[in-house]
Amino acid sequence: QVQLVESGGDLVQPGGSLRLSCAASGTIFSRYVMGWYRQAPGKQRELVATITSGGGTVYADSVKGRFTISRDNAKNTVYLQMNSLQPEDTAVYYCNVLIDLLHFWGQGTQVTVSS
Repeated sequence: QVQLVESGGDLVQPGGSLRLSCAASGTIFSRYVMGWYRQAPGKQRELVATITSGGGTVYADSVKGRFTISRDNAKNTVYLQMNSLQPEDTAVYYCNVLIDLLHFWGQGTQVTVSS
């Protein structure tokens, strides 16, 4: 059974940094594309960043140059380093893995950027 558990969300001031972690279990995650999505109140869930098994990355325009996605296949963990956080980054952040055209999601972790 695929399980994804996010952690690291918090309240942070504008300009601050956070690192999110997603611990995965239930399959060999090194084979698959993993990603981070976010959903702000009243908005649709949107892609933040993805990373392939080989380390190739894709970022939403809104986070390019500020966020970095990485993975440690030995630990079955994917990270999202978020720098220069702004109030518009406030959202629930979800970890995702795509396996055979099926999306699996974690429960989400809240990131709030406010002074």
